[in-house]
Amino acid sequence: MNATQPAVANRLIAIVGGTGAGKGWMAHRLCTLLGDPAGHLSLDDFYRDWSHLTPANRNRVNFDNPRAIDWPRAERVLHDCIAGRATRVPRYDFSTHTRLTSDGQWQPTPLVVVEGLWLLRHASTRRLFSLTIYLDCPASLRLNRRRSRDVAERGRTVDAVERQFRLIAPFHDRYVEPQKQWADLVISHPFSEPDLNRLAERLWALIQATSLRPAWMHEAFRADLLTLLETDEYTD
Repeated sequence: MNATQPAVANRLIAIVGGTGAGKGWMAHRLCTLLGDPAGHLSLDDFYRDWSHLTPANRNRVNFDNPRAIDWPRAERVLHDCIAGRATRVPRYDFSTHTRLTSDGQWQPTPLVVVEGLWLLRHASTRRLFSLTIYLDCPASLRLNRRRSRDVAERGRTVDAVERQFRLIAPFHDRYVEPQKQWADLVISHPFSEPDLNRLAERLWALIQATSLRPAWMHEAFRADLLTLLETDEYTD
């Protein structure tokens, strides 16, 4: 745990990595494993609202630069999560690059899994997390995953996705990759059993800190984690 972590009941887990690295995939699986005491937030929901721009100008915004995020709003929600306060989370529409008009009411849980491209860049943000994970994934695989996701879910064409991926490569190298140095765990693709065992131990420590499960469930928890994360099924 970070030495500056506030002495509070709720704990935050950060999952960071490049586009298509599997952040959402892992967040969903960890929440499945942890059950009702765990919630899931995405940094993607905190993109700035670009409704004041024309659609053509919105398409010129660089969404792979951390400045595209509303950081004060994101940090405010994270502080609310730690304090256990009900909060309002913006909802983002990627097809129009605008926020939906109504925020979502959200009640924090004892463990909150947060995934995003740049959660570890700012010291003020990363000190809020009790566990930080960086997913290290080859660019070729990340492109295949982004192509599948953006065509199916965000209305993009294959050519547009591939062109955008080439354009964002320097931003990945500049803003995403350096976050490895601040991660508690760096997990590479394909996942190895030693990496997953280390993840299981860190998660179990958080579970024990929040008194969510009895000690005798430790080994079953580790086995369940390995089973969930060894699958090839992917969504992000």
